[in-house]
Amino acid sequence: MRTRTVLVTGGAGGIGRAVAAAFTAAGDTVVIADRDAPRVTETARALGVRGRVLDITDPDAIARELDAVQAELGPVEVLVNNAGLLTVHGSLLDLAGSDLDTILRTNVVGTFLMTQEVARRMIGAGVAGTVVNISSIGGRQPTPGMGGYESSKAAVDALTRWAAIELAAHGIRVNAVAPGPVLTEMLALGMPEGSPQRKAWEDRIPLRRLAAVDDVAAATVFLAGDGAAHITGTSLPVDGGQLLT
Repeated sequence: MRTRTVLVTGGAGGIGRAVAAAFTAAGDTVVIADRDAPRVTETARALGVRGRVLDITDPDAIARELDAVQAELGPVEVLVNNAGLLTVHGSLLDLAGSDLDTILRTNVVGTFLMTQEVARRMIGAGVAGTVVNISSIGGRQPTPGMGGYESSKAAVDALTRWAAIELAAHGIRVNAVAPGPVLTEMLALGMPEGSPQRKAWEDRIPLRRLAAVDDVAAATVFLAGDGAAHITGTSLPVDGGQLLT
């Protein structure tokens, strides 16, 4: 496979870091983008990739950073929309409207803005690129107290289909990876092995384990690659069978 320019948002940690590492291992030129400047610097150095500080909800910043990447490396050929907000939760009766607005602004509008701006540049450069959004099976299977986040991911799935049907004429494929709970460092701290909360999640999963970040990264690399050349508009569950229950 030829070397491509890959941009991974939210790439400074967790799933994004694993995704960046996987594309790097595949021989691609990777740029990570994240709001956390110190973590961007640390991760870029550790993985041997480029790093950009970026707030995906800021259209001017998106345009500025994409212009800088294109000037150095050419147009982005693979966009991974991984950046998102997971930490704000609340029940339907308790979640503040302002909190829901924050969730949607980051997870939906941010993904839209990144897709829009990258796609415009792909089309302008004649690049038949790919976009992979990181969604969640929560968009299809509700968990009490997580409805704000899950509603945003249902919207990401809809955005994936919207972008796929409109960009197909330009040869641009758009798909999503929809994990169940993923064993990031943060989740492992909050739900250590053997804890009742961890066991409760594992008991919902037919394969009886949480996804590793590398499971999500492998699915992302697949959807962005030649092996998925005739796949667009899909949201691929990486959930150990949880949607079956």
